[in-house]
Amino acid sequence: MENVRVKDIVAAVGGRLLCGDPETLVMGAAIDSRAVKAGDIFVPIIGERTDAHRFIKQVLENGAAATFTSEHDEVSDSHAWIRVDDTVKALQQLGAWYRTKLDMPFIGITGSVGKTTTREMVAAALSAGKRVYSTKGNSNGQIGLPLTLIGADPSYDIGVLEMGMSMPGEMPVIARIAGASAAIITMIGVSHIENLGSRENICAEKLHITDGFGEDNTAIFNGDEPMLEALKGKTPYRIVYFGHGEECDYRCESVESDAEGVSFVAATPSGKLNVRLRVPGEHNVMNALAALAAADLFGVSLESAAEALGSYQGMSRRLNIRKLDNGITIIDDAYNASPESMKAAFGVLDSMKPADGGRKAMVLADMLELGEDSPCFHTETGENAAKVHADRYFLIGSLAEYMEKAITQAGESAELFEGNKAAAKAISRWMHPGDIILVKGSNGMKLGEVISFLESTELV
Repeated sequence: MENVRVKDIVAAVGGRLLCGDPETLVMGAAIDSRAVKAGDIFVPIIGERTDAHRFIKQVLENGAAATFTSEHDEVSDSHAWIRVDDTVKALQQLGAWYRTKLDMPFIGITGSVGKTTTREMVAAALSAGKRVYSTKGNSNGQIGLPLTLIGADPSYDIGVLEMGMSMPGEMPVIARIAGASAAIITMIGVSHIENLGSRENICAEKLHITDGFGEDNTAIFNGDEPMLEALKGKTPYRIVYFGHGEECDYRCESVESDAEGVSFVAATPSGKLNVRLRVPGEHNVMNALAALAAADLFGVSLESAAEALGSYQGMSRRLNIRKLDNGITIIDDAYNASPESMKAAFGVLDSMKPADGGRKAMVLADMLELGEDSPCFHTETGENAAKVHADRYFLIGSLAEYMEKAITQAGESAELFEGNKAAAKAISRWMHPGDIILVKGSNGMKLGEVISFLESTELV
């Protein structure tokens, strides 16, 4: 934050200054007591296990300029203490207020799969002609998004915001805070269907990203998704579509994939151009098309944007292809998992050719938060996995049982394990130099433990 004083924050959140100098400058905000920097305002969150109010004294001694509190009515201190009813809501109010001080457009990005990669590709494409500020890490929800806005540098030309949700009612809250002028929806899948009930409900929730949009706003939607395609001509805002279909404004043609990346021709309203991505998987073509549409919308040369996309090299634990010192190639896609992202990862493994004598294997773990239909989703995922005809399948978790049954019924060789340790030992005994191993599952399954074990395994 720039030129923000304690008195401005008090007014923005409707709080009460208990003590301290109202003229004190505040430079940022933090919720983690270990990450507070000098000049920050500390936002103590009351969590399931810890009430961060107990760290207030510590962070103020370490240089914080101010703090919110919902648990104190009287304080005597030289630091600024601001009394609020709810610290999370106060953070959101501060983020929304500071957004109004930022004289730059923001693009909001949501979707069941591909939010983070699309965010990074959009930022890369826009950077060909503008200074771009974007969400860092996973700061995309009701707490993370306002922190992202508070951390924005006003000198940037444009902002890119990842906007995630897992429960009903979350998207309207963060959409109101973000104040985006354009929005991207990557796809409508089944992630968080346990909380939202159906794909239709997921779609309706994600569409709240366009709350407040009018004729001056543009939505960039996946034209291959029927629920989004059906909105054509029915919204007060403009819709631009990307996808494979002939009716899409930004369309891919002549897609060719290999282990090093993907090439395609992008057909756009301005003509056709060749695009080469250095990240594997044909699903990344869709992410790139959304990025090109965003670049075109905000006046960045498509040729320059395509060149910038060609330099994008992916993100940690998202289909990262890593060649280990022991001769094994790991496809690390262990950040998270859904039926849609599983299928995309299978396509990447299928496109790769092992070295002479090498084999292919999949290490697949449970996909979480899929609700009562989770067994069906895991069965379908197992069927899709078997179509790749890997040499061995290692399955981990209670829900992975359904994948194991589908894979063995298809005539493939699969083993089921309750935990990572047993699976890692079995994989290390099986693998030898030249093998390619895909590792994928929900973040909660902690498959990084398996990868670390395989990295440290010496092969004869």
